[in-house]
Amino acid sequence: MAGAFAGALILLCSSILFSWPVEAGRNDPVAIAQEERRKAFDSPAGSCLQWTPPEGADMRRVDCAQSHLFEVTSNVDISGEYPENAPPPDTEKWQAIAVAKCTPGAVTYLGGNLDPFGKFSVNALKPTNEQWSDGDRKVRCGLQSAAPSGALLTAVGSAARQDQSKIHEPGTCLALVGQEIGDPVPCDQVHAFEIVGNVDLGAAFPADYPAVEAQTERASDLCAAVTTAYTGGADLAAKGLTPYPDTLRPESWAAGSRKVDCRVGAKLPDGTGLAPVTGSVRAVPATTTPPASQPPPGAPTPSGG
Repeated sequence: MAGAFAGALILLCSSILFSWPVEAGRNDPVAIAQEERRKAFDSPAGSCLQWTPPEGADMRRVDCAQSHLFEVTSNVDISGEYPENAPPPDTEKWQAIAVAKCTPGAVTYLGGNLDPFGKFSVNALKPTNEQWSDGDRKVRCGLQSAAPSGALLTAVGSAARQDQSKIHEPGTCLALVGQEIGDPVPCDQVHAFEIVGNVDLGAAFPADYPAVEAQTERASDLCAAVTTAYTGGADLAAKGLTPYPDTLRPESWAAGSRKVDCRVGAKLPDGTGLAPVTGSVRAVPATTTPPASQPPPGAPTPSGG
């Protein structure tokens, strides 16, 4: 666990700070909205927050069962390190503060396990410059879901009560950026993979972390049925497409993650990487045209004129 925790400190900091709604509350003339933001910004642990990125002018508390961007895990006071007249930290220092102060609380909030490659990453809301000048030294720590670009993704349900596996909703398509996997995009746009479903490897491997080869073999078997159901049994090979079951890293397994995506993509002709794909492989539900209604026996037949 110590190794996974240390990895989390390094791997999560890329999402910290860059999407903070730090200007929430500025230049809004509506007093009730200001009060709503103030309450949201100072929410206790277990609260879920929603706003319109990137400014966050409409930040508000919502029930965690609703779509949200941030789940508060703790509020940490740093006045011991930054007394009354101390200048606010710069961006790099805020990153370090957020990682050091927020990750331990997030691990506790999640029951002692944080998947550093999972669905949730650690982030924090910092005081505005005005709040800092007024003596606010509280770091509002929380969890969020972020795309590879750092853009925030909405979550539904409390992070404390759900699987941390980094899986996607079936029907999600992920962009191809060079040879890297990018953010979710509409499937009619160029993409690398389409997610056709998810499977759980826990039953197949109830004990220690399984080798990647074993995971791939079992996930391929489980994903076959999922893929057939999603595509309606389409011949993917004839379309130049290949199933790509995902696998889990040791740190994710140690944190309790067991689910992986079933993906469909394409290889470059020389097999050196991923080829761009456009369009979905989801089967279109069959539609039937209801038969034209027939008049009952003996009924008059309409006629022109």
